[in-house]
Amino acid sequence: MNVDEITPEALRLPLRDRVMLAASLWESIEDPYALAADLNDEDAVALALSRDAELESGATAPLSHGELMDRLRK
Repeated sequence: MNVDEITPEALRLPLRDRVMLAASLWESIEDPYALAADLNDEDAVALALSRDAELESGATAPLSHGELMDRLRK
């Protein structure tokens, strides 16, 4: 089964079930960066500034939500 088959079925679920499914899926994803919830304020700000500098310098290209979702589906 692939995401194109699962998505329509998942969207038919009641709201409570969709929320639980979304939370379960989100928790299953390992973030390559430390989760913001795991950082203290100083470290979270430093990470945000670092990511902003990468965007400003052109070292990293921004993606729209649609572009990100397309890449994840591939």
